[in-house]
Amino acid sequence: MFSSKYIVTSILFLLSLATSNAGTFGTRAVFAVPRGGGLFGGGNKDAASKSEGLTDAAAAAAAEGLPTYPAMNKEEIEAWLDHIPVFSVTDTQGQGVVMKPDESSNIMFFFMSPGMANTTLNQLKTSNPDMDLTVSAFSLGKIWFNMLNTEKEVILKAPGSEEGAPSKDVEYRVVADSKDLLGARMLLTMNPEDQEKLQDNAELTPEIAQEAVKKAMTESPKFNATYNEIPVFLISQMRMQKPAEEGKESVTVLPMYFSLQNMVSTWQQFMSQAPADVQGTEPAINLMSLHEMVDLMQKESPIDFRNVVLIPSAPVGEPGDAVSAGGTPS
Repeated sequence: MFSSKYIVTSILFLLSLATSNAGTFGTRAVFAVPRGGGLFGGGNKDAASKSEGLTDAAAAAAAEGLPTYPAMNKEEIEAWLDHIPVFSVTDTQGQGVVMKPDESSNIMFFFMSPGMANTTLNQLKTSNPDMDLTVSAFSLGKIWFNMLNTEKEVILKAPGSEEGAPSKDVEYRVVADSKDLLGARMLLTMNPEDQEKLQDNAELTPEIAQEAVKKAMTESPKFNATYNEIPVFLISQMRMQKPAEEGKESVTVLPMYFSLQNMVSTWQQFMSQAPADVQGTEPAINLMSLHEMVDLMQKESPIDFRNVVLIPSAPVGEPGDAVSAGGTPS
């Protein structure tokens, strides 16, 4: 848990310095764009991370007599993820593009960020000018079990060919926004000495940013993969009030964010409207892995995920963090 309002703001500023001076972090490290590739219509290898730590937390809660909540089934989890968009390069009929970084690999990427998907599109158009490609949006709920976590046979076609061959060897990779991935690593590697150093520096320089990035890249215990490790951020004091359904009372839910900056902006907006005696409250920021969360949902859990709402990433400065979740901060 991270509870310094100053440190979180500093991390966001360091991220902006680091990426403005070094380009978007990690974009080129995500994949190799070859000439060629393929088109298909749907399939996968198991991408779920282990969640021993979260399972231990459930066992500890049960041992202490704390409430636990029943497992969610696949239909509930699909509905829980349904409103989250992911973006991939496809042809104009919506058939996915499979990358071949080498002869033995068939990889399709889904990006949490439309910007990263467009970067991929532009690189593919440069190396494959004859292919009519675009970026398409998919529902994360629709693909989570049907594609990301199953082995389904699909038809692979060479570019421009009407003929294809069936294959089960397509690997699906979900790629986090590079800034949020780096922000998660920074949160995990920021120690009290680093916090003092940041507070002692009146001006945060590109050199300080690069030093923080280097530490995050080399020392983070988690989120070191460039795909299938999707950070989810939450502030434990935040709640949202969902509008009441007909004949029912309104429901208070815990929002979880894919964007660190969206979450902090919403918190700051909320605190600016809060009573004076609570405006100095330090946000208690927590960090989880999406794959671990989904794994945990399928077991008895100390977290009531049915009263948790995921907030899709929104461009910074645009309202809608709360609106997209169908609720307002409380």
